[in-house]
Amino acid sequence: MSPVIGIGIIVIVALLLLGILLSFIPVGLWITAYFSGVKIGIFTLIGMRFRRVSPSRIVNPLIKATKAGLDLNIDKLEAHYLAGGNVNSVVDALIAAQRADISLEFERAAAIDLAGREVLSAVQVSVNPKVIETPKVSAVSKDGIEVMVKARVTVRVNIERLVGGAGEETIIARVGEGIVTTVGSSETHKEVLENPDLISRTVLAKGLDAGTAFEILSIDVADIDVGRNIGAQLQTEQAEADKRIAQAKAEERRAMAVAKEQEMVAAVQEMRAKVVEAEAEVPKAMAEALRSGKLGVMDYYNMQNVMADTSMRKTISLLGKEEDNNPKETK
Repeated sequence: MSPVIGIGIIVIVALLLLGILLSFIPVGLWITAYFSGVKIGIFTLIGMRFRRVSPSRIVNPLIKATKAGLDLNIDKLEAHYLAGGNVNSVVDALIAAQRADISLEFERAAAIDLAGREVLSAVQVSVNPKVIETPKVSAVSKDGIEVMVKARVTVRVNIERLVGGAGEETIIARVGEGIVTTVGSSETHKEVLENPDLISRTVLAKGLDAGTAFEILSIDVADIDVGRNIGAQLQTEQAEADKRIAQAKAEERRAMAVAKEQEMVAAVQEMRAKVVEAEAEVPKAMAEALRSGKLGVMDYYNMQNVMADTSMRKTISLLGKEEDNNPKETK
């Protein structure tokens, strides 16, 4: 092998080793940080590589914070990155808070970010209030008329209560509760239609932002609609229910009357059977009386004559009643 080829191979290997070394040691990032006024050692960047931390994720936000006049510790930024936080978002939030003259420390911003909140968005909403629109809330006044209200709630983020404070869903629920209470305490639905600001005043007076991450600035009624006559509907349903109950009770009484009638029919049949049984005993008694001499033959014939006369009179009376009931046929 010629010396020229050997030197070429050595140069190529040296260049490859230098490229690998430069890819592991972020010299370019260190130079950028140095000329940006960020004092950071090259060995610190190498240590980040060993700790599996991307140096650009730490150094670039640190350069941005330094240029903005913030004094941040690189160790805290790296610790926040290792904890799973978004270092760039936290630094942007700190810069935005500084420009808006809002007191926000790095520890609190990091805590908000690790809690899953958008810290930069929170700072922006703290500067520029946000409008939350509630869905239509249905409430019924004392006169039974349904009123549907939609409100717009203007809120501002409270940085101090952002960690552990309730979110927008709680604000919407509490505002809906206040609307239902206000409408429900009104004598008529016309009071609500004439004075919609009554809802705003009542809801604001309840301090609905307590325990939440927001501060309510105003509550404005966006829309009011009149719905159904719930009172009349409830009265109609109650009347229908009373009617069904009365019908059921009447049916029960009718069934009891039918049962009683059947009992009376059975009782009459029983009494008729007893009468027939008693009538069957009469001939036996008369025969016994004739045999014993207690009843004579003439007495028997006289009794038969009386019975025949009675039957004739009864027949004549029945014929007279039929003639009275059918005068045309008689003529």
